[in-house]
Amino acid sequence: MDPVSERLRLRHPQKIDLSLDRMRTLCAVLGNPQDRLSPVIHVAGTNGKGSTIAFIRAMAEAAGLKVHVYTSPHLVRFNERIRLAGELISDERLSAILDRIEAVKGVEATVFESTTAAAFVAMAETPADLCIIEVGLGGTLDATNVIERPLLSVITPVDLDHAEFLGTRIEGIAGEKAGILKAGARGFVARQSEAAMAVIEARAAAAQAPLTVMGVDFDAWDERGGMAFQDQERFFDLPAPALKGPHQVANAGLAVAVALELDLPAEAIARGVAEATWPARMQRISAGPYGEMARAAEAELWLDGGHNPHAGRALAEALAERQRKSPRPLALIVGMLANKDHGGFFEALKGSDAHVFTVGFEGAAADPAALAAVARGHGLGAQSSSSVEAALSRALRLGAGRVVICGSLYLAGEVLGASPETWPV
Repeated sequence: MDPVSERLRLRHPQKIDLSLDRMRTLCAVLGNPQDRLSPVIHVAGTNGKGSTIAFIRAMAEAAGLKVHVYTSPHLVRFNERIRLAGELISDERLSAILDRIEAVKGVEATVFESTTAAAFVAMAETPADLCIIEVGLGGTLDATNVIERPLLSVITPVDLDHAEFLGTRIEGIAGEKAGILKAGARGFVARQSEAAMAVIEARAAAAQAPLTVMGVDFDAWDERGGMAFQDQERFFDLPAPALKGPHQVANAGLAVAVALELDLPAEAIARGVAEATWPARMQRISAGPYGEMARAAEAELWLDGGHNPHAGRALAEALAERQRKSPRPLALIVGMLANKDHGGFFEALKGSDAHVFTVGFEGAAADPAALAAVARGHGLGAQSSSSVEAALSRALRLGAGRVVICGSLYLAGEVLGASPETWPV
């Protein structure tokens, strides 16, 4: 655990308590930094938030803008969560801001509330042209939703996740995500299920927030090895997205629509699509101990942090595309948090013809043997392993030519932490 994470663990409640009361009080004592930010793009959704943010950031920076970004969770270092005008916040600056937050009396802020307040303070005190703020959980009662006047709101695909907090009905989850929509701030919405879209439209109407919807007002698709984008007025022939997988075309398309609303030039949009980076999203690992093991066996090694059924389907599509182009024996090394929908994740991957090796990791991980049993119950050959290294060694000995480590961002963080050459973001 890095020093900042350890500090927060020791000094703040670890619970998730969806409420805005503590956050509003804390921000008021700090001078309401959320009201002093550069123009804000507020991003909610179940999957694709980080990738969409990465594309928007890359386009804006290619246009010469200075961009603040707040995302979660981190992979290797806590500082990844707060990017100030293009650079990760320094240890010294973060520590000094946390000192100010911890000096506030009478507010028992959670870790995420304290982190969010720190991001707002740092961003308010650093000049920039744009802030991109990712929702942590849900939307309506998320700590980031003290932002009352965003420039734009973005809702990426909505699906089932965090059932213990958001429920098990798409309609309820969509309502929580749509809680970031604010009067007068245009909302950009990814393609959704009919049930989710109906709720989002109703919440937008109640909030008096105009919507621009993928599949209605604009769309994006693969075309001749690149990507095409079209809205009511324009057509763009763009490079293939830098982030791999068919689902990234949709994420990039949503980002293009936002970039056009920001009046970014076409050249910057094209560069952002082609140059965006976002670790642990179908990321090729070729360096470090795991990359060297795969390279010695002439195998591909990939890393993906998707951890719910929707992400499982996206991973399955990405693997199917890669297998069609270059068939290889496939293995999955899977570790998941205990509270995730293991069955839904494996159900999405059951047609991949992959052999599964399940592993644990530091924290509230699912038991590898129990996880392997779930995978077998969904038609996948599976066995548990003591570590990623043991699983990878076993997969390579059995002849896997393509191996994907997947199932959790926490597992992805451990893998990247062991291979620092692959990590800089």
